[in-house]
Amino acid sequence: MGCFSFYPGKNLGAYGEGGAVVTSDPVLADRLRVLRDHGQTQKYQHDVLGYNMRLEAVQAAVLRVKLRRLDGWNSDRRRVADAYRRHLQGAGVRLAADMAHGEPVHHVFPVFTPDRDRLRARLAESGIAASIHYPVPVHLQPAFADLGLGAGSLPVTERLAAETLSLPMYPELDEEAVRRVAAAVRHHSGG
Repeated sequence: MGCFSFYPGKNLGAYGEGGAVVTSDPVLADRLRVLRDHGQTQKYQHDVLGYNMRLEAVQAAVLRVKLRRLDGWNSDRRRVADAYRRHLQGAGVRLAADMAHGEPVHHVFPVFTPDRDRLRARLAESGIAASIHYPVPVHLQPAFADLGLGAGSLPVTERLAAETLSLPMYPELDEEAVRRVAAAVRHHSGG
């Protein structure tokens, strides 16, 4: 099965909360249909504990209109990412590599630096909003404490959570804006 988030800030975002699950397994599809509708197997018959997870019609209508533009928006995001890569060469931050087995859609454009918090503050002083996504790794969240994976058990994950900063990324970002962000990163890093 595949899961998709339609959170408003995503590449294909609704105007409110939403998501989708897709599967080619008919048994799993039936189970998901029951779970999303309060556990009902038929109207007013709740056979299992379920949820109210049906996509509202208004959100579906918004997504249907936006879906027609998604390929173009993703292409524009790739253009922005390429511009960042050009302008951030030698800027003192590490960049994520695109994987050869797929075509990225660049929901975010992360850079990695041990000096993440100071870089973010410097960018803010320049009027550039940068975000920290997922600052606490899943294995360190209270909900997963029963796994017994304390601090230090996944060192790469923990380092990435501490060093990742997301630069501005959206389809309409132009070359001059990317150049300005990169110059601010370069100025902070001395690169």
